[in-house]
Amino acid sequence: MKDSRDGTANNRNSKSSSPLILDIEDFKGDFSFDALFGNLVNNLLPSFQDEDSESAEGHASGVDGLPNGHRRAPSDVSKLSSQVLNEPSFPEVDALVLLFKDSYRELVDLRKQIDGKLNNLKKEVAVQDSKHRKTLGERSDISITCNLLNCFLFPIGGVPTLEKGVDGLFGSFRRLDSRISSVGQTAAKIGDHLQSADAQRETASQTIELIKYLMEFNSSPGDLMELSPLFSDDSRVAEAASIAQKLRSFAEEDIGRQGIAVSSVVGNAAASRGLEVAVGNLQDYCNELENRLLARFDAASQRRELSTMAECAKILSQFNRGTSAMQHYVATRPMFIDVEVMNADTRLVLGNQSSQASPSNVSRGLSSLYKEITDTVRKEAATIIAVFPTPNDVMSILVQRVLEQRVTALLDKLLVKPSLVNLPPMGEGGLLLYLRMLAVAYEKTQELARDLRAVGCGDLDIEGLTESLFSAHKDEYSEIERASLKQLFKAKLDELRAEGQQVPELTGSIGRSKGASISSSVQQISVTVVTEFARWNEEAISRCTLFSSQPAVVATNVKSVFTCLLDQVSQYITEGLERARDGLTEAAALRERFVLGTNLSRRVAAAAASAAEAAAAAGETSFKSFMVAVQRCGSSVAIVQQYFSNSISRLLLPVDGAHAASCEEMANALSSAEASAYKGLQQCIETVMAEVERLLSAEQKATDYKSPDDGIAPDHRPTTACSRVVAYLSRVLETAFTALEGLNKQAFLTELGNRLHKGLLNHWQKFTFNPSGGLRLKRDITEYGEFVRSFNAPPIDEKFELLGIMANVFIVAPESLSTLFEGTPSIRKDAQRFIQLRDDYKSAKLASRLSSLFVSG
Repeated sequence: MKDSRDGTANNRNSKSSSPLILDIEDFKGDFSFDALFGNLVNNLLPSFQDEDSESAEGHASGVDGLPNGHRRAPSDVSKLSSQVLNEPSFPEVDALVLLFKDSYRELVDLRKQIDGKLNNLKKEVAVQDSKHRKTLGERSDISITCNLLNCFLFPIGGVPTLEKGVDGLFGSFRRLDSRISSVGQTAAKIGDHLQSADAQRETASQTIELIKYLMEFNSSPGDLMELSPLFSDDSRVAEAASIAQKLRSFAEEDIGRQGIAVSSVVGNAAASRGLEVAVGNLQDYCNELENRLLARFDAASQRRELSTMAECAKILSQFNRGTSAMQHYVATRPMFIDVEVMNADTRLVLGNQSSQASPSNVSRGLSSLYKEITDTVRKEAATIIAVFPTPNDVMSILVQRVLEQRVTALLDKLLVKPSLVNLPPMGEGGLLLYLRMLAVAYEKTQELARDLRAVGCGDLDIEGLTESLFSAHKDEYSEIERASLKQLFKAKLDELRAEGQQVPELTGSIGRSKGASISSSVQQISVTVVTEFARWNEEAISRCTLFSSQPAVVATNVKSVFTCLLDQVSQYITEGLERARDGLTEAAALRERFVLGTNLSRRVAAAAASAAEAAAAAGETSFKSFMVAVQRCGSSVAIVQQYFSNSISRLLLPVDGAHAASCEEMANALSSAEASAYKGLQQCIETVMAEVERLLSAEQKATDYKSPDDGIAPDHRPTTACSRVVAYLSRVLETAFTALEGLNKQAFLTELGNRLHKGLLNHWQKFTFNPSGGLRLKRDITEYGEFVRSFNAPPIDEKFELLGIMANVFIVAPESLSTLFEGTPSIRKDAQRFIQLRDDYKSAKLASRLSSLFVSG
């Protein structure tokens, strides 16, 4: 069959004198139009010949050949070569035209051959099908005969004969099955050949058409007037676009293989050796067709003709995957080109330009605006789904444009980053206004992103894009937040100082001591102020958690913001305690100034005593003021600790070491306040003991403990000095009992009880006691003991009980003194000092008697 085919081809070649011979074998297997075209023009275009030089090395010298092995006559080649030399610009044109015409004729002949073979195959298939049907009929008859034999012959008894007949039948069946299988395989092969032949015929037909169109586009640069009607027929735009894209893709790939830049070839037509002209013309045609389709798309969009829009969009999807159509549609939406829409957005969110926008108004405005944007995008989504073949891509472009243009334009007007060098004044909202605006805008924009995600945004990373809108603001957020807290704190302190300075202006000239107490009370620590500090911090913490979802970033920002609160509270309560201590210091100075001396006149002594009373009153006022300060200091610390436990601790726990570091930092920050409070409490004890000593000195008389023996019944009431001291202590310590708690209260009262015990011992060393005075002293000790029992300090109670025992040394007879200390040897030393205060110490010669007693003990 090959020989006959070759002979036919040779005869045809000799008759037509054609330099080209194409064979059916050239189109079998993996057919490539690029390879066919390259083989056709190799001899005329050196660029193709250079590319295939390696494959041509095996051919004989001087032979011009094709892949099928047929030869071209040397005389024809020499003719073409002479024609090339005579053509200055593109000498290969005529030769290519002849070659393409020959190719066309060869392809037509091949198609006729293939059509003939297909007809023969169809006839052969019809014959085989008829034989197959006949064979099936015969097999059916044999099956019926077998059944009859089984039914009628088997019972008669000729078993050997029947077995032989059955074996013959089964042999016939096997031969029939084999024949059927062979026929089936033959039919399958015929079908495969038919399918392959049809595919080759279709490929050849398409190749002819593509070569024809490619020749039209490669005729001359910029000439699109001589194209086939297909490329100007509006009813066949889709087909024209598909063919143009195929031709353009092939031409560009061909140029890429040659390594020649399109721009250089367009600039120098004489150097053209490939399809550069076709590429340029195809590019111009595709641009013109794309613009025509976009114009038709716009016209249909204005008339809301969705079917026409969908048709145009489907065709445009062949150009750069329809990117230009998608972008064009999105760019022409009214919300992106109407300036009035932008102005309306600004008015809705920011309101009247003459008034300053508040965060609450901005929040409402953003909610309304973003709802409107979501509704608009939802309506556009319905159109996009009905029009575009890839709606997700269009939605991605639309949503991205909404965020990058419409939302960004609004945020740029709403959020103006403040300077940390020149802070905005508090009268205009300060840094806090910017931070609140930022939080509102961020939260509402996040809600918009979620709503748009629900509507649809394709593969767009809308969350990441939303974050990028605020990246410039979030980079410096932590620093601005701390600066805002410091600005608020400074403004609050200035406000408190201004309030404190208004009091002297209102009251006019007042006394020093009274002025000190008033000043102290005005500038007292306020728990409300500390609560306000915590509220600022809590608001800042909420912004920290809003702007970041990463635990490490949140913990870092929260820790720095909480440190600001610690610094503020520490400074505020420490300064408040120091102001309260200043009152104690002033009261102590007043006491020192009016200490009574000796040998003073009665008038001077009375004036000094009056001044001492005023100093004592100032001391009592300053004591109460400091106790209130300590109480409010404790409440403030409790507020901070509770706030840390409820709001801060859980945010720090995810990061190792952050919680422990903040606890340590909190302890260090409050240590200064604790030191100030400790010093103040020491001053309070000094103030109380100074007043106790003054009362004892002023009110205690010598006759209180050594009454004359005038026969009057002894007085069992406490002395006046004792009553005054207990009354003073009850009055002044009432504040301390309320202000102090826990260990602080216990330590303070224990120290005060020890100082009171020591002060009383020193005070009583100044007096002489007789038995009735001893009874009076015991009454005073009982009074003091009952009062200090309210301290709930067992060591102090024990000391005053021992004082009551020691007071017995003034009551018992001298000979009974030795029995007093048998159960309490620990008080012998103090008792010895007390015994020396007996009025009969010398007369009863108690010194010699007691010396032997204490030595033996």
